[in-house]
Amino acid sequence: MTAAARPANARPVSTVGRVFEHRWLQYRRTFRSSLFSSFLTPVLFLAAMGLGLGSYVSETSIDDIGGVPYLVFLAPGLLAATAMQSASFEATFPIMGGLVWNRIYHAMYATPISPRDIALGNLAWIGARLLLIATVFTAVIVVFGAAASPLVVLAIPAATLTGLAFAAPIAAFAATQHTPDRFAAIFRFGITPLFLFSGTFFPVESLPEVIRPLAWISPLYHGGALTRGLSLGTLLNDPLLAAIHVLVLVGCLVAGAYAMTVTIERRLVRG
Repeated sequence: MTAAARPANARPVSTVGRVFEHRWLQYRRTFRSSLFSSFLTPVLFLAAMGLGLGSYVSETSIDDIGGVPYLVFLAPGLLAATAMQSASFEATFPIMGGLVWNRIYHAMYATPISPRDIALGNLAWIGARLLLIATVFTAVIVVFGAAASPLVVLAIPAATLTGLAFAAPIAAFAATQHTPDRFAAIFRFGITPLFLFSGTFFPVESLPEVIRPLAWISPLYHGGALTRGLSLGTLLNDPLLAAIHVLVLVGCLVAGAYAMTVTIERRLVRG
């Protein structure tokens, strides 16, 4: 009996967990290759930019970044950006690979696992990966003395949400692809410019007025504002703005998760 013919109430609750388990087993065999890119590279970047470049930031420039040392300003923004980059990679090749290269999701579809389970299971795994990465990175921030508030611990789920806000729509796109050729364009013309111009390294207010709105609509801007506000302890100074940041990220995640379910289902039904 195909997934389309099964009643909705026939799906075991554990089916999402089965997809999560599959991704975990894959990662357990290959995790060593991701240690440098997921953990060491961001730490080295933080040290080079925060400690190296930060030592050259003048006293007048400090006023432009909220009156805090550059390392304290940079660290939470880099935390959100690292979550975005890690999530984007997890949402591209593994998703397309499961539909095209090894067709593992087609095999899952022949069981009680539905397209929605496949989408949610993958998002749950990406969330778990981001949670681990954000936890390690936040610990490094604390060790570097770059956290100005105990609320920095809440930057971990904020960074995770930021990554998921990117992962869901990118995974929806990845499910429509037959080759990885277009992924390079996502990273080159999407992820990299957002990394540079969404408030990670300098306030968005420093940008020319004509392009500031482009930064403001970026999920990374909202994620960086959340993590920075929590790290500095200033987030609750404007609760409405904080709520807007969260709603934008949640909206991207929900819309992306729905689109991901639809595109995966279409791909599985068509074979």
